[in-house]
Amino acid sequence: MSRTRTERLVNLVICLLATRRFLTAEQIAAIVPGYEHDPNDERDHEAFQRKFERDKSELRELGVPLEMGTASIFDQEQGYRIARREYALPDITLAPDEAAAVGIAVRLWQQTGLAAAASSGLAKLRAGGIDVDPHATLGVETVVTVDPAFEPLTAAVRDRQAVSFSYEVPERDGAGVRRLQPWGVVCWRGRWYVVGHDLDRGAERCFRLSRVVSAVRRIGRRDAYEPPKTDLIAKVAGFSGPVERTGRATVLVKTGKAAGVRRWAEDCVQTPDGDRLTLSYSDVDQFAGWLVGYGADLVVLDPPEVRAEVVKRLRAIASAYDTDPAAAPPPPIGVPA
Repeated sequence: MSRTRTERLVNLVICLLATRRFLTAEQIAAIVPGYEHDPNDERDHEAFQRKFERDKSELRELGVPLEMGTASIFDQEQGYRIARREYALPDITLAPDEAAAVGIAVRLWQQTGLAAAASSGLAKLRAGGIDVDPHATLGVETVVTVDPAFEPLTAAVRDRQAVSFSYEVPERDGAGVRRLQPWGVVCWRGRWYVVGHDLDRGAERCFRLSRVVSAVRRIGRRDAYEPPKTDLIAKVAGFSGPVERTGRATVLVKTGKAAGVRRWAEDCVQTPDGDRLTLSYSDVDQFAGWLVGYGADLVVLDPPEVRAEVVKRLRAIASAYDTDPAAAPPPPIGVPA
């Protein structure tokens, strides 16, 4: 961003923070340096309007709470101001373990295409006197994969701009084109989903990002709609419907360990090597990811597809800590050598 534009944006923020009433674009042009133009010159006025629209979008992308309204019921033109109650941050205090958790979250988002936002948030916390260690682990290492559609869809949500993409449903042959006004991107049961208004069906829909098989293309203009204030997670859960656990797995758990697994066990048989538990599951990837969290406390005995997925995930974690290329990789935790 050029120095001139930076100064203009700073002056615009100062102006809109200092006023309690809504200022029209004409009033802002007369107050804020950088917006000088001849309102009677059509081309000059159009250039000002384009510049002002770009600056408004930039402020929204930076998280500035820009409000629109009128000073009175007699005003015909919309005005602008910044909501001071939402602009100022309260004092932030974090315990050491909370600061470590934030550091883990920063590393997670740096792997999902939101590195700039994560770095910006970290800088703001440090400016507020919060010591956040981005290398802290609390015994947990972030392992995450992100679908290619994640970044363009989150950007479209931020810009309130409709998108189109090809979407593949397992029950159908071939992919179909979807046109969507995205409201938000959320994670549900280990999967990423986008929720929004389907333009072709005229109703709200959710789509799993892993089934988007084309590039996400923007259509229409920015700020074309206002997302409703709603619980997106609840909507995804509603669209997903009840989960049928048709698979069955057998795991060997150390005595007195993995209480979370024991809670879901349908059967438990004590053996000299530990407790043999039987569990039901619906999705191999999700189930394996859950079991991996218990590390060396359990071993998957069957079925082969769950065991193979757990082994693959554990080997990936083990390889992340293998700093000596010449050394043979250690056996994964929880898997017999």
